[in-house]
Amino acid sequence: MHPTAEQFAEEVRSTHGVDIEVQEFPEGTKTAADAATAIGCDVSQIVKSIVMRVGDETVVVLTSGANRVSEAALASEFGVDPSEVRSADASEVKQATGWSIGGVPPTCHTNGCPMVADPTFDEFDEIWAAAGTPEAVFRLTPDELRQLSDPRFVDVFE
Repeated sequence: MHPTAEQFAEEVRSTHGVDIEVQEFPEGTKTAADAATAIGCDVSQIVKSIVMRVGDETVVVLTSGANRVSEAALASEFGVDPSEVRSADASEVKQATGWSIGGVPPTCHTNGCPMVADPTFDEFDEIWAAAGTPEAVFRLTPDELRQLSDPRFVDVFE
C-alpha cells in the first residue's frame, strides 16, 4: 500500500477508532467516473471532496460523483456573495486538509474546516471515498460518513 494511504488509514484508526480497508487501483481513481469504473459502482456512490474558498474560510464539500457544487447555493448557505466563492487552489487544498488534490479524503484534515455533504448519499448502503492518494479509496456507509466527518447535510448541488 502507498505510504500516504497507510498514513490515512492509521489516522482514521487513531482519531476515530475505526479500521478501514483501503483499496488501491493502479489505473487511478482521480475522477469520480474513474473511481466508479474501477470499483464497479454507480458514479453517484463516489464521494468527491471538493475544497472551496467561501468568503474568508475554506469549506470542504462532500458531493456525490454525479453532482456538481452550486457556487450560488454554497454562497447562500454561508451567507456570502456568490462572487466570494471559488475553488481552492492546490496549495490551499493542501494547507487546509493536509492532502493533495485527487486524494482528499472526507476526514482527518489538518484544519477544522466546515464540511457540508450531499444528501444524495443517504440513498445508498455503501459509498466510496478517497483514501489519501488518487489511486486509493475506502468503502463506508452514509452513517460512517457522518461519524468520521460530521458534515452538515445540505443541498448545495446542481
